[in-house]
Amino acid sequence: MPPSARPGPLPADRINAASDCGLDAGRVTMTGHRAEMQMTRTQTAKTSDIKTGDYTPGGLTLLACGALAREILAITSQFPDGMVDLTCLPASWHNHPEKIVPGLARKVASLRRKGRQIAVIYGDCGTGGEIDAFLEREGLTRIPGPHCYEMFLGTAEFDAEMEDQIGTFFLTDYMVRHFERIVMQGMGLRAYPQLRDMYFGNYTRALYIAQTDDEGLRQKARRAADELGLTYDYRFTGYGAFPDFVADAITASTSQTSQQKQRR
Repeated sequence: MPPSARPGPLPADRINAASDCGLDAGRVTMTGHRAEMQMTRTQTAKTSDIKTGDYTPGGLTLLACGALAREILAITSQFPDGMVDLTCLPASWHNHPEKIVPGLARKVASLRRKGRQIAVIYGDCGTGGEIDAFLEREGLTRIPGPHCYEMFLGTAEFDAEMEDQIGTFFLTDYMVRHFERIVMQGMGLRAYPQLRDMYFGNYTRALYIAQTDDEGLRQKARRAADELGLTYDYRFTGYGAFPDFVADAITASTSQTSQQKQRR
């Protein structure tokens, strides 16, 4: 059975500064219940890959966007030790989509040299189909959906929300935690407030699709909506399609490993 669809915040002893995964340099070591994030503050440009821990040949590694690290670790930590590992590429590459496929290629080559099986947790992320083309060439699968908003909400609910208000700016837990850095500073709105209406003039609401039930994050999301001059709306999604995808990937990996052992 996949983990609970209504998770609480990831316990502090399971993850340390996972929300920085990809925005700052880091080393990720992830094995079942002993999930640990050891982050080293440095420039993203110097860390095109987030290093991972040692791997056992034949096991499963999830290759993901760093913006999803906290959520994925919360899911994988509910499986037995040694069943699945996680490695990430920097979340900041959303602003540099040309880096994503080369980064994935390096990770895939490295993991295959270690004898790992791979499942990919990425959307299209502004690559114009290049991620899917690469994965097809490599014979790899990824979680369905063009972006994480739809993965969290589900296709039908996402389409309904867009039909209701096409001018919707989506916020996830990750976006809320890093709103100041990603939006206000990253997009230059602190230095040049006049840019707000240029960037967000066609938006009407900020919709916070929450992965965790956290009043502190809800308050931050309301403040974010106010900063952008948008109405505020809220939906709790939990981890959406991610638990089922991870569970299915683990099942497929276990079956494949068993078949490989029988051939020996």
